[in-house]
Amino acid sequence: MPEPQSAQEPSGAHVDRVLADMHREFHSLLQQRAAILRRIGTIKQIISGLSNLFGNQVADGELSGSVDQRSSNRQRGFTQTCRLVLMESKRPLMSQEVCQEIERRNPALLIHHRDPLASVSTVLSRLSRYGEARVTVNERGRRVWVWTADGAAVAVDAPTELRSSESAPLDSLTPAESQ
Repeated sequence: MPEPQSAQEPSGAHVDRVLADMHREFHSLLQQRAAILRRIGTIKQIISGLSNLFGNQVADGELSGSVDQRSSNRQRGFTQTCRLVLMESKRPLMSQEVCQEIERRNPALLIHHRDPLASVSTVLSRLSRYGEARVTVNERGRRVWVWTADGAAVAVDAPTELRSSESAPLDSLTPAESQ
């Protein structure tokens, strides 16, 4: 009679197949998300272009509010990268950590920003106003940001929750504290 496998020690071909399937599905979902985000961007550009051509009355209030009319000389991708860093994080992040992750992923995004940390903080505040991110305070009393799925609050272990307009301690850390 075969000895039953312990639930604590996964091994064998079955577990390998499940992990491989989950890995493929995960990557497929990431590709789908990227395609959806690209399509949303394209649609926003079309709506924005039509509004520029025919006036803002083309788009109703809700639609025009969700499509940002921005200057064409700004670098594309900064807000989206901030968004993705928060989405992919498994824990709340300080503005400084988001800035460091952007530097790691795409340093060119930060080149034209005089104060990259201030730029990241501004974007995170906007994401909070949009309902895409939430600001809380960590155990050290520092502001941290967490992605909120579909604009709904996601529970995180944080002692206090702040509105984005409230003041909180600066996000700066000494090298010893960031370890």
